[in-house]
Amino acid sequence: MSVREIPLFIDGQPVRSQSPEWRDVINPATQEVVARVPFATVDEVNRAVASAKEAFKSWRKVSLAQRMRIMLKFQALVREHTSELAALITEEHGKTLPDAEGEVGRGLEVIEHACSITSLQLGEIAENAAGGVNVYSLQQPIGVGAGITAFNFPVMLPCFMFPLAIATGNTFILKPSEQDPTSTMRLVELAHEAGIPAGVLNVVHGGADVANQICDHPDIKALSFIGSTHVGTHIYNRAGAAGKRVQSMMGAKNHCVIMPDANRSQAINNVIGSCFGAAGQRCMANSVVVLVGEAKEWLPEMIERSKEMKVGPGTQRDADLGPLVSPQARDRVVSLIDAGVAEGATLALDGRNISVDGYPEGNFVGPTIFTDVKPEMRIYSEEIFGPVMCVVCVDTLDDAIEFINANPNGNGTSIFTSSGWAARRYENDIDVGQVGINVPIPVPVAFFSFTGSRASKLGDLGPNGKQAIQFWTQTKTVTSRWFEPDSESLGVNTTISMK
Repeated sequence: MSVREIPLFIDGQPVRSQSPEWRDVINPATQEVVARVPFATVDEVNRAVASAKEAFKSWRKVSLAQRMRIMLKFQALVREHTSELAALITEEHGKTLPDAEGEVGRGLEVIEHACSITSLQLGEIAENAAGGVNVYSLQQPIGVGAGITAFNFPVMLPCFMFPLAIATGNTFILKPSEQDPTSTMRLVELAHEAGIPAGVLNVVHGGADVANQICDHPDIKALSFIGSTHVGTHIYNRAGAAGKRVQSMMGAKNHCVIMPDANRSQAINNVIGSCFGAAGQRCMANSVVVLVGEAKEWLPEMIERSKEMKVGPGTQRDADLGPLVSPQARDRVVSLIDAGVAEGATLALDGRNISVDGYPEGNFVGPTIFTDVKPEMRIYSEEIFGPVMCVVCVDTLDDAIEFINANPNGNGTSIFTSSGWAARRYENDIDVGQVGINVPIPVPVAFFSFTGSRASKLGDLGPNGKQAIQFWTQTKTVTSRWFEPDSESLGVNTTISMK
């Protein structure tokens, strides 16, 4: 099997890095090396930023209609190449092919939203705001933007960033995860096939050094980050100190409340799919299940249905969950399961020693369920990012709301109920950015903004929707008056009032 070399992408062309540091990209189901990715040099990052800065001079003046046409072609190409992109995701990330295809579809939503740029990037006007004076605002691009993405959605997360940034007239530097970069690079190639000019979209690879250089570079004006809380907090503080506009979407501990009046079958199937899909490697996974009142009697059925889930390589379409992304990720998840046992939680379903026929080297962990979970336990206080469910039982909806609001994270939550009153009470009183009502993974559609809160988000504006347009543009307000030819001045006005 040939091992591909991942290039940088600078000034409209793939570029072989001159870096002495390269990392292997591993198929998590087999441990085969499928690619090698470079950690870009300081000079290479500077070249990418310089290319973006130069391209901005002309790209910002390209008409909204032309940018829309490029986005229309881009979405058509991504749709056409969905199967190819999904296969690359599965090979390097490990998620199942149906899940990877779903990821491409969610990324497509954002590109489709960017196709509406002719109606999204509009200012406002007030005619005759004062005598003969019009006041109007312009939504103008800010310059060179940048994005740093996590491994768990190598197509969707870049789509949360560069399509709207570019559609609004900015140029872009993308640093994808070094763990699964090939699908991201193919996405970038398709963007250029659609007509994005050279220098408008550039890609550099690397670790902390490259991320820090992006934070510090004076020619980068805005930075979007999606990843862990530890890294995201560092990125936000460092880039903010360098004068950048920053949005940082970070870790989570999402809760799903199941009321006793919920549709039992729907609630159970949806919650185990949310928790265990993609081997739990989703920031929006509902990894904590809060059973209210008599819903605790459903726990044995939840465990039995979880036992029936199939673990296998992502290429097996009937698999429910694939491997974790790396041996290190698997070891961390197993260590947290060990900690849960040591701290006194009840291990109702153990996925640590699962074996998958034909794939002895795969990073597999099966569905795992803990009961009797307490807030001070590591399995609750830390984001596991694996197929591990923590079950908590409470007496009332009030108890559930109080319990969830006490957690520092506020990324996503769901409630399953047949009561409109309970749903409305929950959506109003819960202190979480994204709420699902009988929806297990409440990632909003792309024309609404991603709105995590509290410890899950730093920065006022999130990706997608109206907030993304605000984030990638700056408002310029113009106050104008045109005098009639040969009109006489009424004299010197030394006050602040308009006359």
